[in-house]
Amino acid sequence: MLRRLPLVLAAFAVLAAALTTPAHAAETSVTVRGGDQLYSGGIRCRVGFNAHQGTTYYGLMPGHCVASGSTWYYRDPAGSVPVGTSASSSFPGNDYGLLRYYPTVSAPSEVAAGTSVFPITSARNPAVGERICMPSLSGGLRCGQVTAVNVTVRYADSTVYGLFSANLCAEPGDMGGPGFNGTAALGIAVGGQGSCSTGGVTYFQPVVEILSAYGLTIG
Repeated sequence: MLRRLPLVLAAFAVLAAALTTPAHAAETSVTVRGGDQLYSGGIRCRVGFNAHQGTTYYGLMPGHCVASGSTWYYRDPAGSVPVGTSASSSFPGNDYGLLRYYPTVSAPSEVAAGTSVFPITSARNPAVGERICMPSLSGGLRCGQVTAVNVTVRYADSTVYGLFSANLCAEPGDMGGPGFNGTAALGIAVGGQGSCSTGGVTYFQPVVEILSAYGLTIG
């Protein structure tokens, strides 16, 4: 069954394209990497990759996550730490959006997988047959191959165009997960079929499109 990775509790909405300025700054410093889970009310989504425009830093996330959240929090042993606010999103049609980090948040161009950290220095469009990996919520990486590009995905209530698919599985909690090859960012997970017990397909929003839409740089 084709599905969005189940994390959003509210109805989807599309925010204005203009980036907005957060109303307040985080009180506690924290580092957020690609693959980290963030929370906004009852919503839980992962950051795909970090990018910047000058000295302002953003987290790339699925558009329907960003549109359904407001202030986002990182949960560490000391409790929930506010890290930023939803800035802009494009959904349906596309499925991407931005979290604007507070100035005290460190947002390196890295992906975390368990205790391992992978530097991300560039972004490019994927090629059919190339390797792609995504961090598992239980630690380590799940890897597979890109199986198709320019994919249209139709859900019961919306359609998203221009995605790519890969034969690696996604689990509940994987929404927004970063798909990468070596040091290159390829896409962020926005939906899937199957499961990790039976095998599956994950659909990714290409990162290059997001960076181009907002004039952002990775690395």
